[in-house]
Amino acid sequence: MAEHALTQLLMLLGATVTVVLLFQKLRIPPSLAYLAVGVALGANTAGPVVSEHYIRIIAEYGIVFLLFTIGLNYSVSQIYALRHTILSLGTAQVVLTTIIVGLAAWLIGVPAAAAFVIGAVFAQSSSTIIIRQLTDQNEAQSRHGRLGITLSVFQDITAVPFIVIIPVLGVAAAHQITGELGLALLKAGIALVLVLIVGRYLLKPLFHLVAERRSAELFTLTVLFVSLLAAWTTEALGLSMAFGAFLAGMILADTEFKHQVDATIRPFRDVLVGLFFVSVGMLFNPEVLLDIWPEALAGASFLIIIKLLIVTIITRLSGIDLATAFRTGIVLSVGGEFGFALLTIGIESGTIGGLIAQTVLMSVLISMLISPFLMHHSDYLANRLFVQKSKVDNQELVGTGQPSDLGDHVIICGYGRTGQVVGAFLEKEGIPFLGLELDPSIVQEARLAGHAVYCADGANREVLENAGLASTSILIITHNDLASSLQTLRIVQSIRPGLKTIVRTNNDRFEQELRNAGATEVIPETLETGLLIASHLLLSLKVPGRKVARYLADQRRKRYPMLKEVFRSDVDTLLDENPDTEILHAIRVFDGDPGVNKTIEQLIAPYSRIAVSALVRNNNRVKDPESDIRLTSDDVLVVLGPQSEIDSLQLEMTGVEPTRGA
Repeated sequence: MAEHALTQLLMLLGATVTVVLLFQKLRIPPSLAYLAVGVALGANTAGPVVSEHYIRIIAEYGIVFLLFTIGLNYSVSQIYALRHTILSLGTAQVVLTTIIVGLAAWLIGVPAAAAFVIGAVFAQSSSTIIIRQLTDQNEAQSRHGRLGITLSVFQDITAVPFIVIIPVLGVAAAHQITGELGLALLKAGIALVLVLIVGRYLLKPLFHLVAERRSAELFTLTVLFVSLLAAWTTEALGLSMAFGAFLAGMILADTEFKHQVDATIRPFRDVLVGLFFVSVGMLFNPEVLLDIWPEALAGASFLIIIKLLIVTIITRLSGIDLATAFRTGIVLSVGGEFGFALLTIGIESGTIGGLIAQTVLMSVLISMLISPFLMHHSDYLANRLFVQKSKVDNQELVGTGQPSDLGDHVIICGYGRTGQVVGAFLEKEGIPFLGLELDPSIVQEARLAGHAVYCADGANREVLENAGLASTSILIITHNDLASSLQTLRIVQSIRPGLKTIVRTNNDRFEQELRNAGATEVIPETLETGLLIASHLLLSLKVPGRKVARYLADQRRKRYPMLKEVFRSDVDTLLDENPDTEILHAIRVFDGDPGVNKTIEQLIAPYSRIAVSALVRNNNRVKDPESDIRLTSDDVLVVLGPQSEIDSLQLEMTGVEPTRGA
């Protein structure tokens, strides 16, 4: 018996190593490799068969550890802080997709409980595929890329309630569902309170005690014990083991041991989650493929289209431009591995099964194969569908007349961190510039602080023409969206083929492609990206070399103060785990506000870590203003410091609680 078990284990490991290596060489996500192994070694295909019973027992703990690590990424305080932003968008997408897909399935004859499971499965998106594809396209740091990745990760949290609800649907008769569901939610509440209390008063002291022993072995045993104990607790209450593991991880996320716990549990999680996907692959029966392929293809198409529409609409309603919302919808249209977990729970509980389960499984798999192709061409699709977008979204830039008044100015495409560093050097030298940025929160802050920055797409011909491309002395691209950079360069070549252009890229393998598109200088990203680009720019504008070197030496000697003076988007601020991170913020006072008639020194004195960067009065920006200046109505004070102190200062100056990030 032992020899037979060892043979099966070797067969499983050998097949997994071979297929994963092959899939990685083909740049296919490993999760699909595990699914392929499950199909090949399952009882539904010819050839060697690995016992499904033992794999399922082990694979269940893969979901336990997966939920445990997800909980580690989201503490209670983080979830509360994000309730009005990304979490609301992620929750809306999951809820709407579940309802619409569930209703559609029910209307074509699927039982109500099974229809709910289908909606929940279709609502999930694959973070693995999304991150891999966007990284390969050099779009992980683009606006739609960051939003898509963040929302896909947040879907994992919104999926937790399904882990509680789905098993109830399988065991309860139709007339008992309400009572059983209410009981399950009550148990979930009890488990949450229990884990919160135990976690607060026992877990942190326990890990302090273990850490004092400085034993990696003891620490690993403690992590395994805590995660499995939490899983056992919720199972004893009649709930999923994964739910308890998630709660335990969420409690540990608020401790200083978070990162060490994550590093300790990750090897166990990766192996067991891989076995879970093998077990999912074993569910697939190739014999029924010929019978269900039309339904599976229709299901995959419906999954992609409905999620694309829902995400595009809710993202657009949140204030993001239509093209970016559309590209975010394409990113999230893919099915997800967590959907397989929910489908497995539904099958084991008897909520769904037979050909319906096979069709859902195939639909998700097909979407995972199609969506990367759509992501690769999302820029082309957005440009084709929303070619008139800029005429609406960029009317502020088109109608001001200000760009045409500029002469021999610099155009900065992308006013994020690097763009603001470049702008700071230009301002210090007295060189006029105009910034183009798609993040409205950054644009609002920058304009309030007196910068000539517009919410517009630098990859649009009309925008560049209205930004004064015909008279600009130089154009610099500081964002990290490769497709957008190439489009901007093509436009520049068609209008000003001799114009000098400097382009930032985070990967030097794209350098030649950018040069071929017309870039004069390509700066691969380094630890001093902002300083390096600024030095190239100032030298190109005939600023003396000694003066540039003096600027750079001064910045290094003072630990890069100018690089710290950058506005941050709401999402960046909320996702930053360090509350002491310094941010740049503009505060305006109006007639009657407490800050009016007070000197800058009086306002800043109580805050040791806040520094004044500038004062904007009557549209005139004064760098490093005198401390005895008294504020008047409509003055804007630009300050640098920790957000906690800045929020207190804003409350003192305006008498209004800060709403940034709400």
